[in-house]
Amino acid sequence: MEQTITCISCPVGCRMTVTLENGAFVSVTGNTCKRGEVYARQECVAPERMVTAVIPVKGAAMPLSVKTRTPIPKAKINACMQALAQVEITAPVHMGDVVLPDVCGTGVDIIATKSVE
Repeated sequence: MEQTITCISCPVGCRMTVTLENGAFVSVTGNTCKRGEVYARQECVAPERMVTAVIPVKGAAMPLSVKTRTPIPKAKINACMQALAQVEITAPVHMGDVVLPDVCGTGVDIIATKSVE
């Protein structure tokens, strides 16, 4: 099976053709750098994404921006957002603080991306 994807690893945005057999990566063409092959391999077999969001903070007028420390499986994004909707946090919060550990059993923490006093 062949699949056409656009690489998002760098600004070039190469259009790549990925060949899979029985769900396993076989080859990629159209990439102009090694990052394209790495991205194609990951995207077609086990896609992952960074998640960014904002959540309210008790005692603060501004919401807190948060993100996953590393990418999580794409299939877990909706569950991650639902878990974030249940988070209750109180100021002060500092950049880098863990807001939600091991989100949805992924082993990845949600962290604050700014400080809120």
